[in-house]
Amino acid sequence: MSENILEINNLSKYFGGLAAVSGCSLKVKKGTITGIIGPNGSGKTTLFNLIAGNLKCSSGGVIFNNENITDIPAYELFSKGLLRTFQIAHEFKNLSVLENLMMVPGNQSGEQLINAIFKPSLILEEENIIKRKAIEVIEFLNLGHLRNELAGNLSGGQKKLLELGRTMMVDAKLVLLDEVGAGVNRTLLKDLGTAIEKLNKEKGYTFCMIEHDMDFIGRLCDPVIVMAEGSVLFEGSVEDAKKDERVIESYLGRGSKIKDN
Repeated sequence: MSENILEINNLSKYFGGLAAVSGCSLKVKKGTITGIIGPNGSGKTTLFNLIAGNLKCSSGGVIFNNENITDIPAYELFSKGLLRTFQIAHEFKNLSVLENLMMVPGNQSGEQLINAIFKPSLILEEENIIKRKAIEVIEFLNLGHLRNELAGNLSGGQKKLLELGRTMMVDAKLVLLDEVGAGVNRTLLKDLGTAIEKLNKEKGYTFCMIEHDMDFIGRLCDPVIVMAEGSVLFEGSVEDAKKDERVIESYLGRGSKIKDN
C-alpha cells in the first residue's frame, strides 16, 4: 500500500485555449496537513475541482487511496471519503446548526417513502444515532451555544467551522480545504486551526488546504506546495518557500520578500 493518499499525475485542464492546470503532478502523504499556495490564477482552485470531481480533466489522472478516481463525480467521491469545503460556505441557511449536520450522512432510511410508512421505528432509531453524532461534532468544535441557531445567522468563521463539522459526520479520509481562513477573524481562525490540528492528530484526518494566510499555513502545514501557471513550482517547508527565489518572483517580482501576515 502506498504511503500517499493522493497522487496527481500530469494533470491538465484547458478552457478553450487557456491552460488553467498544466502538467501538474504532486503527492499528498497520509496523515499530513499539506498546504497549497500560489498567486491568484495559478490554478489552485481548478486543481481542487478536478480532484473533487467538480470538473473533468483534459488529460492526466488522479489516484486516491490507491484507486483511479479520474473524472469520478463528487457524490461518488463523497462516499469514498474524499470531501471538500469551499471558500464561500455552502450551508442550509434556514436549518439549524444541528439540522445542517444531520443532513450530511447519505442513504438515510427516511429518504424512502416506503420506510416512512412501514418502518417509522427504524427511521427514528437511525435519526437518534445521527443526532448523537451531530451533537458530538458540535461539542468538538465548541459550537454548543449555537446548536439551535439558524445556519444563515452564523458569522463567516462559524460557517467555516460548520463546514468542517460536516466532514466529521462521515468517514472522511481526505479533506480539501479551499481558503478556510478567508473572511474569518483572528480569534475564530485560531479556533479553526485548533480544530484542524485535533482532527489530524486525534482522528487521523489528512488535509490538503489552499490558503493565502502565511501565518496560518506556517502553523499547520508541512509540506507546502507552491503552484504557478497551473503546475508545481516548489515543494518543501514554509520557511524554505519564503526564501526560494522562484517563489518570491512568482508572488511579488524580483527584489521582494514574502512577509507573514
